[in-house]
Amino acid sequence: MAHEPLSQEEQLLESFLALDTPEGYRAELIEGEIVVTPPPDGDHEDYLSTLMMQVMEKSSTTMDFSGNKGLKLGRGGRCPKNYVIPDGTWAPRSRRLFRGAEPWMPCDEVAMVAEVTSTRPERDRDAKRHCYALAGVPLYLLIDRERGAVTLFSEPDGDDYQQVVTMPFGKEIEIPAPFSMTLETTDFA
Repeated sequence: MAHEPLSQEEQLLESFLALDTPEGYRAELIEGEIVVTPPPDGDHEDYLSTLMMQVMEKSSTTMDFSGNKGLKLGRGGRCPKNYVIPDGTWAPRSRRLFRGAEPWMPCDEVAMVAEVTSTRPERDRDAKRHCYALAGVPLYLLIDRERGAVTLFSEPDGDDYQQVVTMPFGKEIEIPAPFSMTLETTDFA
């Protein structure tokens, strides 16, 4: 029985899923490009830790957190098949979405993702933002170290978010339901 040859997109996806990256490195497939990033620096992890602790302490709901959960984002348009690893992913604790999940899980019930900019901030500012919006992720929080600001994207519609709030480090930013909390950014400055 003859098999049809794989399309270029299928070959790329197959090659990506077969990657064996060095320990600590992350491989993602973003808008048709395989991106391998080195382990994050200490400042990157400090920002993420500060964010995670505030969400745990201040949120009005109980959320599960994952700092390395791979998400499949595939809804068409400019992001047909993307495999990303947000710096932070939150989902309702009651749903236990991370327990027993495949290495690359759908993001249908994810409440929020967060990214802390690193070596290629434009990818977090643009490509990932559009892909998260297309996948219907309700909240995307971007901690932009180079710009010294935190941006919350909400109300996804098509390939972008309708609401965008940016606050410089040192100012508070409101994170809506289901979190219903104020994020203090003084520690990011």
